Amino acid sequence: MGNFVTIVPDLYRGKIATDHEEAGHLMSNLDWPGAVKDIRATILHLKSMGCKKVGVTGFCMGGALSLAAGALLQDVVDAIAPFYGIPDEKLCDVSTIKCPVQCHFGALDDLVGFSSPKDVEKLEEKFKAGNVDYEMNIYDEAAHAFTNSSGPNYHKDSCHLALQRLCTFMNKSLVE
Repeated sequence: MGNFVTIVPDLYRGKIATDHEEAGHLMSNLDWPGAVKDIRATILHLKSMGCKKVGVTGFCMGGALSLAAGALLQDVVDAIAPFYGIPDEKLCDVSTIKCPVQCHFGALDDLVGFSSPKDVEKLEEKFKAGNVDYEMNIYDEAAHAFTNSSGPNYHKDSCHLALQRLCTFMNKSLVE
């Protein structure tokens, strides 16, 4: 595996959620186009520090933002790996993504309109229509947020497999 530099943009400007309700409030009020601009600035910072290639990954909202970054920041993003999150069509057209994509979704995800199996089918249709270079990983026993070890939907085997796949993908896309 390669050595990776990791950085997380502060999309909430220092605000930290202490419970699920507050996290939902922060997410529902997020300035999505502004968040994409923050991701661009973060990527440009990494590149100014000597990182030749930059990949973007995220979970839930971060997964949707990683897809948005792939569509809207094509000049600076080299690979994306979204976990259980799909951006609104008003934000971006995922069929325009040019970098490699590795997706991770749970077959039992019930967040309709964001990451449910039907949403994933629509995402895949868009990828195919745009000839996007993608890999779709569906975890049969997993629901939404299956990698969150402190959450009720944590699924250890799916989480470990997904993270192993993520590291292999980023190594191939960014290091080799």
